[in-house]
Amino acid sequence: MKFKKLSLYVHIPWCERKCPYCDFYSKSIKTVIPEKKYIKNLILDFKNDIKFVKNRKLNSIFFGGGTPNLIQPKYIKYFIKKIKKIIQFSKKIEITLESNPNFIKKNSFFKYKLAGINRLSLGIQSFNEKILNQIKRKYSYKKLIKTIKIIKNTNFNQINFDLIYGLPNQNLKDIIFDLNSAISFKPSHISWYQLSIEKNTPFYNNKPNLPTEKTIEIMQKIGQKILKKNNFYQYEISSYAQSKNQCKHNLNYWKYGDYLGIGCGAHGKITLKNKKIIRTYKNKNIFEFLNGKYLEKKIFIKKKNRPLEFFINNFRLNQPCLKKNFKIFTGLKKKFINKEILYAIKKKYIIETKKFWKTTYLGKQFLNNLLEIFVK
Repeated sequence: MKFKKLSLYVHIPWCERKCPYCDFYSKSIKTVIPEKKYIKNLILDFKNDIKFVKNRKLNSIFFGGGTPNLIQPKYIKYFIKKIKKIIQFSKKIEITLESNPNFIKKNSFFKYKLAGINRLSLGIQSFNEKILNQIKRKYSYKKLIKTIKIIKNTNFNQINFDLIYGLPNQNLKDIIFDLNSAISFKPSHISWYQLSIEKNTPFYNNKPNLPTEKTIEIMQKIGQKILKKNNFYQYEISSYAQSKNQCKHNLNYWKYGDYLGIGCGAHGKITLKNKKIIRTYKNKNIFEFLNGKYLEKKIFIKKKNRPLEFFINNFRLNQPCLKKNFKIFTGLKKKFINKEILYAIKKKYIIETKKFWKTTYLGKQFLNNLLEIFVK
């Protein structure tokens, strides 16, 4: 085994309100956010985790949530400055800030850029105002366009737009409008993913009127053609990038790389020097987190579970999965999964060569069925 590229995920748990389809850990704003205290505790949380990754460089930082741009730029700047003193940054480190269009001020993104943010991910979801209302996004079309123009004028080289298809009462015209609108602003990256209804969300308990499976399949095919025509290369099931603009942070996840997760409700995955792999889970109680109780639990990943964890993301990528990487990143030999690989080939979910495995079109369409083969 060898050490992989290292990433840092920073969770900001506050939102204006909880979206009805979101199952990420977040809290609706009820009082003033204790942002200064939270940032200081994030740094202490990071210091506690640094023992797992001594002498390694950070390749990427991702501020996710929640709504990270609820935190003022000065506190983001303070955090980055402090972290850089604790761990070495790679020369071309990618630092992403997820952002809600409803919380953008004229000069804030210029300040985020000065703070060290070099990649923005804007949670647009749709350009259709009626659909935005149905999914409880509070910004108007006019506000959205104004926000995008502010960001473009800040001259970020890396900008991602998040869009969802399969939303309530959405039709083919809507997704064509969404994609063409997004492309017109020339982002470097588009995350375009299908709505999934997760447990413990309002949409799970009160299912909305969703497009049929056939309509969703047509949406996917039409959308992929539009994106390809406009030079957005699909490098993962839901991710499309123009040349050399793939998200480093997410690629590290999908290739089974290591990452520290800090902040209330965050989790991390780290390969230790003794070849064991651990997962860390951080405290979801914001009051306890703000009072220094960071780690909720730490578990070791059993060997029998490593193949599934390795393939669960590798098979999402539109590139071959190298056999040598299986051994490098899991510490297991290929014979450990010979039976499962042969069955996956028989089901026509993957193809195999001497050097790699690759998911077929059928395998991409039935990814969950493919992954179930590796459940031990």
